[in-house]
Amino acid sequence: MNFNLSQIPERTQQPRSHGITMVMDKGLSVEDAKNFMSATHPHVDVVKLGFGTSYVTPNLKEKLEVYRSYNMPIYFGGTLFEAFLIRNQFEDYINVCKEYNVSYMEVSDGSIEIPHAEKCGYIEKLAKIGVVLSEVGSKDAAHIIPPYKWIELMRAELEAGSTYVIAEAREAGNVGIYRGTGEVREGLVQEILTQIPEEKIIWEAPQKAQQLYFLELIGCNVNLGNIAPNEVIPLEAMRIGLRGDTFHLYLNKETV
Repeated sequence: MNFNLSQIPERTQQPRSHGITMVMDKGLSVEDAKNFMSATHPHVDVVKLGFGTSYVTPNLKEKLEVYRSYNMPIYFGGTLFEAFLIRNQFEDYINVCKEYNVSYMEVSDGSIEIPHAEKCGYIEKLAKIGVVLSEVGSKDAAHIIPPYKWIELMRAELEAGSTYVIAEAREAGNVGIYRGTGEVREGLVQEILTQIPEEKIIWEAPQKAQQLYFLELIGCNVNLGNIAPNEVIPLEAMRIGLRGDTFHLYLNKETV
């Protein structure tokens, strides 16, 4: 850090197993990726090339090399996995990941229905060749999953080999663990946390109010995902009490 400040909470150190910030790249150029990494790399733990953007991104291999030069894990969004799957091209998906040297993979079923035993089978297969992040929750706002089902699905996917389970929210943060307004479904979140270890969950939280909720609930080392590239530094400041929203969280009340 640039200054010496007391009463700053201790962040986990890279490479982190928890306290993760997952950033969504929705189409940065090669130069944008260079600037993004230069400005933020100590605070980013994994980059997702959102939904199916990797299919249409120019100079994809060159951009991936930028991330690799910072030893940054990268993965293709779960929507791309589903796009291969619905076309009966699962083996092609594996070959694409190998061709582009992408060893992190997301298994999701937010856009298509996959029998859960089958989904766990894909997780098991992919976990043998890389790191799997599996997403739980639907992108359909009308499809409400009860808390016990979230827990059941998350537990089964971790047992199948997922390193982390991702709590679905979409890029806008208005489905899954959130209501259409972006408000957190607090009862759902807190019930999940009674059964699933918090360090194994990445909460998609693109909105500042959502990030603040999880920081207050779990602490500065909560796993947060779908963070915009230009929000990484503001989020890191908020994590450690250097933004108005969290300013008083870690201060010794006797000295204030």
